Amino acid sequence: MSVIDKRLLFAAAACIVVAGPANAQEFYAGKRIQVIVPFSPGGATDVAARFLEKYLERHVAGNPDIEVVNRAGGGSVLGANWFAENAEPNGQTILFTTSSTSNPFVLGQEGVEYDLAAMRPGYSLPFGAVAYIAPSAGVTSASEVKDADVPLLYGGIAAAASDLPALLSFEVLELDIKTVLGFPGRGPIRLAFERGETNFDYQFTPVYATQVVDMVAAGRATPLWTGGSVAADGRLTDRDPAFPELPSVYEVYKDLNDGAEPSGLAWDAFQAVGTATYNYGLTAFLPEGTPDEAIAAFEAAIPAINADPEFQSESAQVVGGYQLIPPSEVEGPLLAALRPSPEIRAYLRDLLGAKYGVNF
Repeated sequence: MSVIDKRLLFAAAACIVVAGPANAQEFYAGKRIQVIVPFSPGGATDVAARFLEKYLERHVAGNPDIEVVNRAGGGSVLGANWFAENAEPNGQTILFTTSSTSNPFVLGQEGVEYDLAAMRPGYSLPFGAVAYIAPSAGVTSASEVKDADVPLLYGGIAAAASDLPALLSFEVLELDIKTVLGFPGRGPIRLAFERGETNFDYQFTPVYATQVVDMVAAGRATPLWTGGSVAADGRLTDRDPAFPELPSVYEVYKDLNDGAEPSGLAWDAFQAVGTATYNYGLTAFLPEGTPDEAIAAFEAAIPAINADPEFQSESAQVVGGYQLIPPSEVEGPLLAALRPSPEIRAYLRDLLGAKYGVNF
């Protein structure tokens, strides 16, 4: 069954439940919601959380006050641990995060004290990722990436975090790229690229669209490819709709390998992690036990937000034009993504442990 079919199936099943009690319309009246972003300001998650703030205030019934709070550290693990320990199941504290938080959980990484699979998704905002390179590398297109004039250096947060799809793309494409990890967020990573401390970068579309496209226009960065988008058959082979002029990792592999299709565990792992990262990339989690009324309030608000003309216009500029996904379409597929096959999980743990020193 494809990803799209699964989403439709779960949506049909969930509509019976998530239609929600009548008092969901007033659940958030007079209340404040804290949106915990477990990263420093300036990265994709922070940009998206602050972009969504006014639309949630406008369209969630009861017009709650939304406050975005940054709790950076440990590649998002510290903020997620804080959330698991302190957030009350009253619908007023949300963990808004990415695969930087879900990957360590999936992989059973040391230090993880939260259980995402037990939490309740409130909404998801898909996004993409664009790989770009410094002009000093002498590369003008994806087909030339293996012939760079200088060694390639990539800066990241943590191997088992949001960098994992990028690192897996290097494995799929068989690229020799040195990786320096430990940055506190994607904002500082972008600044390192601008200062010439790194020369290869991946940025998620909220940051790329707002902070990198100007560098491209000024000739200080050259875009190469995107992570891609899930096709109707469930494979991560389509072009990203936000940047249709750029090839996907799938296309780049074929171009570099005389038209051959990618296959093997590296490709399977990239698809699994990439699908979760991009399709459900920015997800709002609420604590286990959060009332149905809270989830129903978000379910009802998402169509109104997506139909808001101001959201549609601003979304195209800030987050690539992606629309929010309601909880009825998120919960089933996302929970499945949090439980990969034993073979893929073993491959990921072996790669991360041997190549990047990740402890499990």
